[in-house]
Amino acid sequence: VQLQAFGGGLVQAGGSLRLSCAASGRTFSSYQMGWFRRAPGKEREFVARINGSGSSTYYADSVKGRFTVSRDNAKNTVYLQMNSLKPEDTAVYSCASYRDYQPAYWGQGTQVTVSS
Repeated sequence: VQLQAFGGGLVQAGGSLRLSCAASGRTFSSYQMGWFRRAPGKEREFVARINGSGSSTYYADSVKGRFTVSRDNAKNTVYLQMNSLKPEDTAVYSCASYRDYQPAYWGQGTQVTVSS
């Protein structure tokens, strides 16, 4: 399984970014996908996840109402739309493919930096 996240960058507080994660090597639509992030000096934390069909999503409280996870199974891609970004959202964001209800396969992350 190969996952590659991209779309990060530098943005001012209040701005928006959309991250993408392209997947290969697995039947994409059969598995939950998730986004996680790791800020400098902190543990990796859950951000959002979406089920295989895209009909169900779940968010960390810290991003609820600001971030939206979606997927396009025809393109084997999952997205994270991030709005109203805050400096505390600064982190390396990674995507993961789930197995047995746990994130099992990880891609390289993409850096998101939010300036105040």
